[in-house]
Parts: sequence; C-alpha cells; structure tokens
Amino acid sequence: MSEENPGFWERATKQPFVEWFPTKIVVITLVGFAIAFAYGPLGLPLKSEKTQVGFRGTGMVELTERSAYKAVLASVEAIPESDEPIEFVEGDPLARDVYENVPVLGHLSADNFNRVMAAITEWVSPDQGCAYCHGEDGNFASDALYTKVVSRRMIQMTQTVNSQWQDHVKLTGVTCYTCHRGQNVPGAIWFDETPVQAGMLGWRNGQNVSSPRVASASLPSGGFEKYLVGDANIRVISGQTNSDATGMNIKDAEHTFGLMIHMSTSLGVNCANCHNTRSMNVWEQGPPQRTTAWYGIRMVRELNNAYLNPLQPVYPPHRLGPTGDAPKANCATCHRGVNKPLMGTPMLVNYPELAAPAPEQQALAN
Repeated sequence: MSEENPGFWERATKQPFVEWFPTKIVVITLVGFAIAFAYGPLGLPLKSEKTQVGFRGTGMVELTERSAYKAVLASVEAIPESDEPIEFVEGDPLARDVYENVPVLGHLSADNFNRVMAAITEWVSPDQGCAYCHGEDGNFASDALYTKVVSRRMIQMTQTVNSQWQDHVKLTGVTCYTCHRGQNVPGAIWFDETPVQAGMLGWRNGQNVSSPRVASASLPSGGFEKYLVGDANIRVISGQTNSDATGMNIKDAEHTFGLMIHMSTSLGVNCANCHNTRSMNVWEQGPPQRTTAWYGIRMVRELNNAYLNPLQPVYPPHRLGPTGDAPKANCATCHRGVNKPLMGTPMLVNYPELAAPAPEQQALAN
C-alpha cells in the first residue's frame, strides 16, 4: 500500500479519533448498558424503606416507597382547616326548618348544616363554590343539577362507610376529602374495560396487555369487575393436598394475582403487609392487616353496587365510561399509594355529622 493512499488500519493507528473505533466504543457502550440495567435493582434500596415485621430470617419485611409518601404528605398538608362543631342549644333552628329539600342532613342545627356544607365545598369544589351543586340561580332547593343528586348520595355513602364498615376504616373514618382531595371527581376511579375486538389469532383472553390495573404485568385486568362488583371467590388455593376441590383454574388464580397487585400498588406495600411468607393462604400466621383488607374488598363491592353503579342514569354522558357505565371505586380511590389514606389522619374529629345517618334514617334502614 502506498504512503499516499494508506489502508484502514494504517489510518486507525495514525489518527487519534479513529483509535476509539471499534474496540473502545464497543466497550463503552457495553459498560453504559450494564450501568443502565443495574440501576433498577441497585437503585431500589435508595427509593424504599424496609421494616422487619416478622421473625428474622423469614423474609417478613415491608417495603415502602419514599416517593409515594412524599406525595401523600402534600395531600395531608393540603387538608383544609376545619371548624369545631357548633354546640347545639335547645331552641336553635334545625336545617329542615330553615331550608327546603334537605333530607339527609336536615336533622342538624342550621349553623352546623352550613358549616358542613362549607366544608364539602372546600373538599370537592373549591374553585366553583356552591354553584357546582346548586347552580347560580339562587334556588338551593332544586335538584336540577346532577351534581347535587350525586352529592346527596355520596354523603349517605360516607355515613354508611363510617358507621357500618369500622372493621376497615376503624375510628379514623372518611370524609369527602379522603377521595376527592379538592377535585370535582376523585383522581382514582375506574370504568368497565372496553371489549377488545380481535380475530381468532389476536384474542388475548383479557391479559398480556399493559394495563395500570395490574401494574403493567401480563396478568388478566378484569379483576375489578370480577371481585369489586361481582362476588367471585378470590380464594384459589385448596385446603387439601393434591386436590382440586376449589374448582378453580389457572385463569382464576391469575385474576386473583391481578387484584393482589392492584392492592399492593394502591397501598404502596408488598405481599408481606397482609400475608406470611411461608404460606400465603394460612390466615392464622398472617398479619392482622389481612383481615382489614378482607373487609375492604367487601366494603368496596357494596359501595359500587349500592351507591355508585345505581347513579349511572343520573350522570351526563361525559361522566360515563367508554361502555356507558358509572365511575366506580377501588383501593386506590382512598389509599393513593399508602397503607392508610392520608397517613391515617383522623377525619371525623370535627365532622361527627358524617359518622352515621340521622337516627330516623337508621330506623328506616333497619
């Protein structure tokens, strides 16, 4: 090869930039990919906190993500200040005597009724004010707006949760803010999934599609309809060795796992929050939170069937889902990534009016 026209390798040895190709570039690229792939598992300890909740050596460790708790702390700090209940004095007018069409809270004194209405406005419609439910024509007795009809039913739902589901919400209780957090519509609701139209070879049997319902896993995403509206049996493990006494199949187990993943992500916890690591189906060896979760599943199912789904005819089209169904609740609606909604902040201290229905309404319910 002549000096005037050197070959590739001759140029590579004489020109510094070309010396990076190909070996050094390949090495740097591989190292970069290795760092990127290792960051996930290596970065997890930096993103989470670990708490031992069982005997050492059993793997009973709870993981909590710091980012989720930072977000919920902001929500706690944003809770509007509340006023204490106004002491009722004999002779004070009741709301039903002052206002028209107040069937749910009419038993309160007029002063406490106004206090609760002002709080609900701050919780649900701080920007729109009273007009969000009552309109701007000044007729507060009118039920013309769907928002008022829905709000009345939601107050009843809140009273039901606080009075009949203390096995789940304990004495902490819930208010409108627990779900709404200053928004007209809670930030975590769900609708029925749109049916997939596909040919024989494109049928996925309701799974293997990235879905936030199952944290983008390959599991079936129909667990909400199956367990939080329907009452399908979530238990898939037989109580007998080498037995198929439950009649469940693999798809049933995958639906169960899908709902468990939803609960895990909604509460920001891992499996050890509710289950022991040796045998997840054994209740006697599981943490007490499993019982709380058991009641929670049934509570959400009742709320969806008794309160939320029946409101479907009331909603305008833009509030309905792709299949025309009403918005519904799941674990994330209240929890938002932490094991206790709003970090367990007591919500009923200044709002005993939401702790239970009026005595006469309780009598009718019974």
